[in-house]
Amino acid sequence: MSEQIIIAVDAMGGDHGPGVIVDGAIAAARRWGSSLILVGAADAVAAELTRHDTSGLNVEIEHAADVVGMHDAASDAVRKKRNSSIRIAFDLVKAGRAHAVVSAGNSGATMAAGMFVLKRIPGIDRPAIATVLPNVNGQTLLLDAGGNVDCKPLHLLQFATMGNVYSRELLGVKKPRVGLLSNGEEEGKGNDLTRETHALLTSAAFHYIGSVEGRDIFNGSVDVVVCDGFVGNVVLKTCEGTAEAIGQILRDEISKSLIAKIGYLLARPAFQAFKKRVDYAEYGGAPLLGIQGAGVICHGGSNAKAIMNAVNLACLAVRQKINDKLAAQL
Repeated sequence: MSEQIIIAVDAMGGDHGPGVIVDGAIAAARRWGSSLILVGAADAVAAELTRHDTSGLNVEIEHAADVVGMHDAASDAVRKKRNSSIRIAFDLVKAGRAHAVVSAGNSGATMAAGMFVLKRIPGIDRPAIATVLPNVNGQTLLLDAGGNVDCKPLHLLQFATMGNVYSRELLGVKKPRVGLLSNGEEEGKGNDLTRETHALLTSAAFHYIGSVEGRDIFNGSVDVVVCDGFVGNVVLKTCEGTAEAIGQILRDEISKSLIAKIGYLLARPAFQAFKKRVDYAEYGGAPLLGIQGAGVICHGGSNAKAIMNAVNLACLAVRQKINDKLAAQL
């Protein structure tokens, strides 16, 4: 019988915690049999649990007196708020009581706590936040999505190595095509960082296809896109804003005429399929790669479905022994 995987869930994180967080975590436990430790203000978490039938589920509550807010400094999870739900969740992994952490809280604080408590995988200078974006053929992994604003070429090489392993082991791509995000595919394009990184990547052991442009993230020509966290976060927020704007424009146009409304009804299955493909909740969250333990960072506005899928993603990362495979590549 395989080992039971236990996920420490930051129940106080996000814009809608603890209610939505508990809803999503319990949904994951019921659907996949995940074992949970819900970390947060015990009374508040217990009150949310009373809305659910938890019979047959393995769910514990771990009290945390503090919460790291979205506008707090990332270092607060390490220095000032050692009893925060984020910090205690990682402490549970270090103590062997849990295998992974899921948090929709302050992403910088989650990353800082992960590095401080669990330490980095040997050979990794900076962990990276990896996020999955839809493309015309499937999925593209983008990293770093915001963990490291200022990077050196060596850091991007390490991101590429981690992205290659994650794409192969978790996303099922046999030979991931790894590209470096730049302002052009031609030799010599980009800034000092991208040009120096390109020189390193050309001799890498994985399938490096060269520099790629922003449009390549979505056209299916690349499986892993590497960039520094500043650029990656701008890309991610731009994608979110574009998706929201397209949705609003479609709603406005459909509401203008009867013919448009009839056309929408006829094409409704296609619209629903499209919405599912671009919905971040389907992907759950972004894995934090490079720490000695599994962590998944969720969008602050995550709904219950996103949390449910994030818990499952964390379980998959543990089962696939991603950290062992990352260490073996370094």
